[in-house]
Amino acid sequence: MSRILLIDDDLGLSELLAQLLELEGFELTLAHDGQAGLNLALQQTFDLILLDVMLPKLNGFEVLRALRTKKQTPVLMLTARGDEIDRVVGLEIGADDYLPKPFNDRELVARIRAIIRRTNIKPNDNIQTIQSFGDLSLDPARQEVHCQELLIILTGTEFSLLFELVQHAGELASKETLSEKVLGKKLMPFDRSLDMHLSNLRKKMPERIDGRPRVKTIRGKGYIWLP
Repeated sequence: MSRILLIDDDLGLSELLAQLLELEGFELTLAHDGQAGLNLALQQTFDLILLDVMLPKLNGFEVLRALRTKKQTPVLMLTARGDEIDRVVGLEIGADDYLPKPFNDRELVARIRAIIRRTNIKPNDNIQTIQSFGDLSLDPARQEVHCQELLIILTGTEFSLLFELVQHAGELASKETLSEKVLGKKLMPFDRSLDMHLSNLRKKMPERIDGRPRVKTIRGKGYIWLP
């Protein structure tokens, strides 16, 4: 049973979501302010955190920043509808995805399942536990990446994006395909989620010894991981 932490100060919504998610087979823990939520997130192990932006004591961004210094637990941020800046900031500081309020129950459950599924990559019989790609070493079972013998700390979504790109090194990976495989959703107009995750990934990866970029952006089409 997957464990979810919901951090939201709306008591009525929290109760409704608790009933919904428990019926869907999730184990839910509630926190109604940012500090209490952060304490729980750091002290316990969860498969996913649902994090509201507007919270007392610590807002959602402050919670996420503090969390990312210690843990890479997947985070789905709940944002105000139409507030694009909240979504961009959330993705920049390490959110895995966002969902504008008010949202459809089915969409919420689908997003939760997609995030948990993609952040728990399991190697199949045709994939070695540890795979090497140039100066990269990826361990899908442990979701660990080493580059030039350094451990690179990635979120589950960033790992999934990297894993998908290097599996098809030298080939164009379309935004539509990456959105469905990595984010678990169809690419929508003006959705910058994929771009933000790639930007975060670029910042975390060391420069290649030969000086070439690791990934090339084909404007309007997708990305190519350069072998």
